[in-house]
This record gives sequence, structure tokens and C-alpha cells, in this order.
Amino acid sequence: MTLTTFRTPFNVFDEALARLAEPAQATQVWTPAVDVIETEQSIVLKADLPGIDQKDIEVKFENGTLSIKGERKFENEVKQPGFRRIERGYGAFARHYTLPETLDVEHVKADYKNGELTVTLPKKEAAKTRTIPVIINA
Repeated sequence: MTLTTFRTPFNVFDEALARLAEPAQATQVWTPAVDVIETEQSIVLKADLPGIDQKDIEVKFENGTLSIKGERKFENEVKQPGFRRIERGYGAFARHYTLPETLDVEHVKADYKNGELTVTLPKKEAAKTRTIPVIINA
């Protein structure tokens, strides 16, 4: 004999209300999303870091590894009426990338604007693509 549980609209509503009443989770671990784009001239990393102050971001290049570290701080006091749930992650994060030796590490740039960190790693002249014309001798 098989038992089947039927969900009525009232059950769905009750479940939704129960989820809203769950305690807030402010300690979720999070890792920012990062896009890595390679062009003929450089490698560019773009990291989504919304809500983070520039002073809380560290970009470091050492021994062929690029490290991006930071922290999104959680404000303990929430004064908004109707505030029920916290789904965004908070806390410290770190991303590490091993990079090729073909990069010009002396000219690395990092820009932060509108919650997006852009790190541009230019390639050395020797690593850039070149087109060599072929001459036909008659």
C-alpha cells in the first residue's frame, strides 16, 4: 500500500511562512564570482565584490600567484521593519590564481568601481601574438 501526501495551497502557504520565520544566517561562507578573460595584450580578472569597501580589498602578486582577499562585513543591527532573512554571504574570502611567466608583473593594475574589481595583467612583449609575413621567392 502506498501512502500519498497531498499538498494543498494552505500547506504551501504554511511552509513559506515557516521558511520566513527561520533564524537569519549571517555566517554563510561566500566566494565572489570572478571572470578571467585573456586577450592578445593581457589577462583580465573581474571580481564581483558588492558592498565591500575598497580598504577591505587586498590584491597581491607573489611567486607567480595572484591573490585577491577581502571581507564583506556584517552589520549586526538591522533596523528595517519587516526584515526577515539574510541570504547574502558575509565574512572573509580569498581567491588565488597561478599565473604564467609571460606576464609583465611590473605593470599590473587593479581598479575598483561600482562593486567590481578589475585586475589587468599585461603580457610581456615576447608573449604577444605576432603575424609574420611569408615571402615567396620566385
